[in-house]
Amino acid sequence: MDYSNVRRAMTVAATAVVAGVLVVGCEPGGGKGPDTGAASPVIPTAKATPHTTEPTTKAPTAPVGTAKPKHAAPKCGISDLKVTPAHQPAKHPEGTGTGAAVVGFANTSAHPCTVKGFVTVAGAGNGSPDHNVPLTATHIGTASTVTLAPGAHAWTKLTFVQVQGEADGYCVSGSTPHSYPTLVLGVPGAGHHQTAMDDGVFAECENTVKVTALSATKPS
Repeated sequence: MDYSNVRRAMTVAATAVVAGVLVVGCEPGGGKGPDTGAASPVIPTAKATPHTTEPTTKAPTAPVGTAKPKHAAPKCGISDLKVTPAHQPAKHPEGTGTGAAVVGFANTSAHPCTVKGFVTVAGAGNGSPDHNVPLTATHIGTASTVTLAPGAHAWTKLTFVQVQGEADGYCVSGSTPHSYPTLVLGVPGAGHHQTAMDDGVFAECENTVKVTALSATKPS
């Protein structure tokens, strides 16, 4: 028996087995793909990060139907007002006296201010406020706040018991008529202001007067 042929056959078989093992070991992942001669590189993948949104702070909103409070204008002071000369209106009692007078108070300040109510009325005394003669007043209308812009006026109408007849005249009641060159008018919270007629003097009977509430509308 030729042992040399047997040994040669066994050597060839062993070589084939080793070659097969080497081919399998070179494939990445242990797969059975074709041999490229080099291992394939492993590329890392980035992990996805969750998207976060910064919380936003919303400005508070006022409830529906509410309004921002407004600052009310202050009350007029004595230095804020200037009294106008009084004038006899078209509507006044018949007679030879003053009958009625319309007087205004102008806001001479640089800011709005308010007045409210009824003026007091006194015949001016000679040389001293102590000699003033207060007139008994009857209030006409309802007092309400009047806001005066700079330069605006608040008005009142004074209606007297009329003097009748000629010359010095007479009072229907038989009393003596009174005449005052000026009147002193007191505005609630805004001091006293002295005014004269733009034509003549204040002539009236009984020292009584009807006074309308201060108003932004000039009386007729």
